Amino acid sequence: MTVLLEAVTVVDIASECAGAESVGLLAARRPLTWLRQTAAKLLFEWRYGVHTSEFVHLEELGLAHQDRAYYSPANWMTLRRTLPRREVAPDDVFLDLGSGMGRMVLEAAAGYRFRTVIGVELSRHLNEIARANLKSTRVRLRCGDVRLVTSDALDYAIPDEVNTVFMNNPFGGEVFSRVIDNLIESVDRRPRRVRLIYFNPVEEARLLATGRFRLVRTVARGRGKPEVFGSTRVYLLEPRA
Repeated sequence: MTVLLEAVTVVDIASECAGAESVGLLAARRPLTWLRQTAAKLLFEWRYGVHTSEFVHLEELGLAHQDRAYYSPANWMTLRRTLPRREVAPDDVFLDLGSGMGRMVLEAAAGYRFRTVIGVELSRHLNEIARANLKSTRVRLRCGDVRLVTSDALDYAIPDEVNTVFMNNPFGGEVFSRVIDNLIESVDRRPRRVRLIYFNPVEEARLLATGRFRLVRTVARGRGKPEVFGSTRVYLLEPRA
């Protein structure tokens, strides 16, 4: 861009220098941020004694579908940031739909006093890794009843005891709608309050369109306006009045 020298004031020059310095600082911070985030992930992997970090595309597993997302683990500490321990009772049951390599199953079982923690995963391969992680973890589990189920979420009968559901954008479109309908049917069959913890809430509009879910909490990845990816939202599903 051409700048007319006679139009450049001292303030303009100072502002330009400050801007250049800010850009330079931002560029310098990006590698540091990446290193810090990577180090934190590795620290958690070491602490738990597990392997959950790699991304896996469903094509690699022979499970590709337009409404199903690739495997990407939720951020460590996602549950800690969105679900206070005081809100979990000893009879509560946790369900992770699309549990992958078991990261959130481990967080739920290690960090909370759930009676039962269930992970449902479509891929047998990913579920085998989750079972290995569960067996090898160095962290003491507070929950003594952890179940890893290999099943399509569409075919899985949601237990009527489940009152906490976690999803990391595992599916969308019609698959998402049908799974949510199954959850609503479970609540109508056995009236209870269910909290849905939704990481990367891509299908929020479809969820709220049911008229049954109420947003109660949003935890953003950073400062400013929450973005969809990286944010977590907690919704409440209640029985019909």
